[in-house]
Amino acid sequence: MALWWILGAIIVFFLSGLRVVNQYERGVKLTFGKFSGIMDPGLRLVIPIVQSWYRVDMRVKAVDVPEQESITKDNITVGINAVIYYKVVDSQKAIIEVEKYDYAVTQLAQTTMRNIVGEVELDELLSKREKISEQIRHIIDAASDPWGIKVNSVELKDITLAEDMKRVIAKQAEAEREKRAVIIKAEGEVIASTNMAKAAKTLSTAEGALHLRTLQSINNISSDKSNTVIFAIPLESLRALEAIAGKKKK
Repeated sequence: MALWWILGAIIVFFLSGLRVVNQYERGVKLTFGKFSGIMDPGLRLVIPIVQSWYRVDMRVKAVDVPEQESITKDNITVGINAVIYYKVVDSQKAIIEVEKYDYAVTQLAQTTMRNIVGEVELDELLSKREKISEQIRHIIDAASDPWGIKVNSVELKDITLAEDMKRVIAKQAEAEREKRAVIIKAEGEVIASTNMAKAAKTLSTAEGALHLRTLQSINNISSDKSNTVIFAIPLESLRALEAIAGKKKK
């Protein structure tokens, strides 16, 4: 009878050490506190008391980095937050080389973001977000490599400014638009004046061109019957009529 109790206790002892490792996980096994192997997906045995193990998720993780208040190179205070996509590629290092690797990655991202923002001006931060995101990703990836972490990407989500700074930027943008409008108007006037000079030169040099232009203008004005038109006949037209009349008399 005692033998059955002993066998039953042994069976229960080993059954209590059965562990299931999911397909997207790896298990890090320690024997008497020393690393002894990686547990692949499936049903695995961990000897109670003698061995312990840690479950490591190998899937890509999306970590929201809290908003960080930073000062740009041109001394403007901004709030910036981001999302980091990373995964564990070496489960042994993720457990042995660092404590709570997920927390460590988040803290590393926060300090890196503040450092990078301090090296660029506000205009560059707003216009070159992809480039800055890649710089942050590269630094975090290099620093977390000894932990068995691979950083896939870093995406800057929001860049917030103080209300007074928003008003300054809005005024600057409005001034820039007005400047551009003045430049476009001036360029149009230059083109128009050039074309008018060409037209005037043509009318003054081509025989009869001025008379035809005058008749065309009169025709355009007379199309509206509600208009009363008073105009002076050019002296050149009168002289032309006199010349014609003189020829007829001869």
